Amino acid sequence: MSETTRYRVQQIIDSGQIIQLSLAEDVQTESISQKQLIMDSVAKKLDPELREQVQPLLEAILQGQPTIKIKSYDQATISITVPVVFVVTPPA
Repeated sequence: MSETTRYRVQQIIDSGQIIQLSLAEDVQTESISQKQLIMDSVAKKLDPELREQVQPLLEAILQGQPTIKIKSYDQATISITVPVVFVVTPPA
């Protein structure tokens, strides 16, 4: 089954001759602290025994640091330009 990607309409321009749509990927992000990113990164690199020894020290060091919340995601942006075609049908 194929995956569906949702987009939000950022802008619609109708010049009478063309219609231009600008779309951005509809992404939900969660804030994560820089401290948590560091803790997760260190946890992945260390074996469980060493992690147990280092974790309290790292938490104590990071406790004194300011908390920085991070929200980031590279959004895909799409711009579509379509010519407007008028079809004139003569009355019957």
